[in-house]
Amino acid sequence: MATFKEMLQASMKSKDTEEWLDVYFTRPIGLVFTLLWKKLGVHPTVITVLGMILGAAAGWMFWHTELEYNIYGILLMMLSNFCDSTDGQLARLTGKKTLVGRVLDGFSADVTFFCVYFALSMRMMFQNMPGTDMHWGIWIWVMAFMAGIMSHSPQCLLSDYYRQIHLYFLLGKEGSELDKSEEQWKIFKSLPKSSWFFRAFYFNYAKYCATQERRTRSFQRMMSVAKEKYGNPLAMPADIKETFLAGSRPLMKYTNLLTFNMRAIALYIGCVIDMPWLYLLFEIIVMNIMYIYMHREHESLCRKTIKMIEEDNR
Repeated sequence: MATFKEMLQASMKSKDTEEWLDVYFTRPIGLVFTLLWKKLGVHPTVITVLGMILGAAAGWMFWHTELEYNIYGILLMMLSNFCDSTDGQLARLTGKKTLVGRVLDGFSADVTFFCVYFALSMRMMFQNMPGTDMHWGIWIWVMAFMAGIMSHSPQCLLSDYYRQIHLYFLLGKEGSELDKSEEQWKIFKSLPKSSWFFRAFYFNYAKYCATQERRTRSFQRMMSVAKEKYGNPLAMPADIKETFLAGSRPLMKYTNLLTFNMRAIALYIGCVIDMPWLYLLFEIIVMNIMYIYMHREHESLCRKTIKMIEEDNR
């Protein structure tokens, strides 16, 4: 029988793509819950839905200005994050990984933060702007839109894509969830109209993949050049592949910083000190600076890799 440490290692994707806070805090606690859910025969999707409910409840708590409610919100948000960790661990340990489950996992996070942005906007709408006697009014909704739709969404979208790219070249196709929009459109078109749920699912997932591809033009060209020269991007010579991974590895910390942990910590601090607008400002300014840097560096890495492929005479 595998030890707890061995099961913990098996439940992770790779050391390259795991954040230290997850490795030493979220994942171990999540695995304890995972073993409980596994023993009870609970399906990973049920855990995902539970996490969504807990996240929505956390948002409601952040609506209030009282410290007690905000502490409850933090605890609920942490439980929601444990569920987010648990469903993936349970899926990997039980072999119940599905595309629908993975996408639902991302949707759960979207619902959680939608509730958070809505709650923060309602909380601050009739509060005064710092240093003035004017209410935030509609401007807090504008700020929440900039933080959520214009910042949070693209940050997570690209972070997830870069993580899957790294896993693709590190572990191969089986170890990654790197999908192409072209393939998803084919699945969508092959489904009968009576399969309305799966048609809607693949339609939206294909659009999601297409958005990732549009924002990574240099990577798309790199994949095309590698496929043309070697027949398969994974057939690239080991030295070129390792050079790409060496350049990608330092960027993995940004894919983690731009997803949950740092975002959640900023949210907790902003709510506890009753200045949640600082959290929105943090997303708009600080996290976007990291996002722009990550995107620029990855595209530059892909252009360098293209040059290496084109100059390879083996």
